[in-house]
Amino acid sequence: MKVLSRLAAAVAMTTLVSAPLAQTNSEPGITADTIKIGLFSPLSGPGMAYGFDVVNAARMWYDKVNKEGGIHGRKIEVVVEDTRCNANDLLAAVKKLVEQEQVFLLNGGSCSAAVVGAREYIERAKVPHLMLNASGDGALYPPSRYIYGAFSISQHALGGSAVQFVAEHLKAKKIGYINHDDAYGTWNLTAAQTQAEHLGDVTLNVQSINPNINDVTAPMLKIRAANPDALILTTYARPAALIIRKARELGFDKPIVLTVTGTADLTQLVENVGGAAALQNFYIQDVLKALPTDPSLAWVYDMYREYYPDLAAKPGHPQSYMPYGLSSAMTVVQALKDAGPEPTREKVLSVLENMTLETGIMAAPVQFSPNEHAALKSAIYIKFDGTNKTLVPGAFRSVWEYKPSN
Repeated sequence: MKVLSRLAAAVAMTTLVSAPLAQTNSEPGITADTIKIGLFSPLSGPGMAYGFDVVNAARMWYDKVNKEGGIHGRKIEVVVEDTRCNANDLLAAVKKLVEQEQVFLLNGGSCSAAVVGAREYIERAKVPHLMLNASGDGALYPPSRYIYGAFSISQHALGGSAVQFVAEHLKAKKIGYINHDDAYGTWNLTAAQTQAEHLGDVTLNVQSINPNINDVTAPMLKIRAANPDALILTTYARPAALIIRKARELGFDKPIVLTVTGTADLTQLVENVGGAAALQNFYIQDVLKALPTDPSLAWVYDMYREYYPDLAAKPGHPQSYMPYGLSSAMTVVQALKDAGPEPTREKVLSVLENMTLETGIMAAPVQFSPNEHAALKSAIYIKFDGTNKTLVPGAFRSVWEYKPSN
């Protein structure tokens, strides 16, 4: 009897000792029936157009997955934080999600400069991070084991694709190119120059401007003097509108191509440039596989109307970037499925490192490799006259590739 008592006591003591150990070794954000995901993006402030509906798209995909039974029997629990497109707010949001909310992984970021600032913390925390629609090149290159993104398009791919389109479709040899004079602008210009070198008979006339510029007369006069065959704008929406308006004032009638960085709200763009007359030889870059009105994408917009009927009834909704959130969330879900019924962060990261996923939404499949953590390298182009959109056939791919330094 005493032997049995001592055995029972030993078993009890072993249980008491091992219980905290098991709890310590368990993955954050995972329970028997839930997986907690941290979503973050600008939900307020001047950068809201870049992320508000992108978060809405991700949330509705997660809700759809939950209604269909979840992932290996676990339902997705979403915690959302507002970053206001600000680096300090984004870092605070990420820390809160990781340290207080104890999320399993992060799915967020719609403003590149803000999301790049969180790279160091994310790597120290060793938490998987999949961006929403930020290009985020500064966090993607050199590749970090923990960070994946460019579900819209990286800045490197954006610049290269735009040059390819202008040279191939518009037959331009001399190309005007206006970018920002910051890291963001350097990324897309690097790839644009690589694309021009690849083509061999294309030259760029580059004017780099401050993102907060108020008077674009000087750079546009220089562009006009260079007499390019076409002009590419890789700026944010506000400088882009100023440039397009000034181009008309100066009598510049060559084709203008605006990349996705400046096309969050086309209705607002028409108003900001002074009407459709300024857009008579104008193209926009997009990363969907087709026009939003194409039947193949109808389900995306139908789903949005079903989940957000009040928002869908308002002008400007869904915002242009909305579908990108679906692409990102679909990748998260697929990675969790492929990680198996007992997922760990390491398993998810191993899956992501060699993932290819056809979303049925974007201009090309999501494709990752150990040296490439940017999802998309291709874009489509649309002729826009202020009212009507006409799709240019085909997708145009950037040739720039990250090359590790020796």
